[in-house]
Amino acid sequence: MGRRSQFRPCIDLHGGEVKQIVGGTLQKDESTLQTNFVAKHPPAYYAELYKEHGLRGGHVIKLGPGNDAAAEEALAAWPNGLHVGGGITTANARTWVERGAEKVIVTSYLFPECRFSRERLLELEAAVGKERLVVDISCRRRGDEWVVAMNRWQDLTDMVLSKATLDEVSAHCRYVDSTSMRSELLIHAADVEGLCQGIDEALVERLAEWVTIPTTYAGGARHIEDMQLVDRLSHGKVDLTFGSALDIFGGSGVTLAALVAWNRS
Repeated sequence: MGRRSQFRPCIDLHGGEVKQIVGGTLQKDESTLQTNFVAKHPPAYYAELYKEHGLRGGHVIKLGPGNDAAAEEALAAWPNGLHVGGGITTANARTWVERGAEKVIVTSYLFPECRFSRERLLELEAAVGKERLVVDISCRRRGDEWVVAMNRWQDLTDMVLSKATLDEVSAHCRYVDSTSMRSELLIHAADVEGLCQGIDEALVERLAEWVTIPTTYAGGARHIEDMQLVDRLSHGKVDLTFGSALDIFGGSGVTLAALVAWNRS
């Protein structure tokens, strides 16, 4: 029996709190910010919850400044069990590993002046190793293409998603040991992020054709049927993140218990 797509958890941090935000509204001045959920629980609560259920590799994403302490709290609750992203650079990547991140997630740093820098990717690879590097290819749809977006998904870069571009990036975060292939790509579909109106099916299908390392898709998931859909469309190659639809984030579309059961079944 082949691999099946898995649920991957997240902890999105904004202003030092766990929140669920409509991705496309997260701009620099925050005047258009739309928030679906603000947690009463601290970040450590969610980290401990994921640890309890064995949900490794949850994405702790720092959305803007003022989130370092909150991220550290989550990492302290589950050392070497979570990935951290948001503002990751060559200067601080190793520090976050030392603070307890299993892996670091990078996007905007790889695109100075919105142009892809292979040099920066090589520097990050040297700083933490392929096995601890996750590249986040956040993207926005433009016609029949998906263009990588940075700076809270507001600025489009010169990189268009394709097998060639994903192969180029994957070469620097592909690590194979005796039992598995580790490290990964994280793909945010920014246009549907936080809307709970369904995944970008065409993007998931393309990812299934293009990716050669473990890959997680985020954006628009609303109920357990989307978990089944991603599994079918990607032939089990792409994992799925749920955010605003999830009961632990105030949603009514799917329960954490159902997703834990899916992973275990």
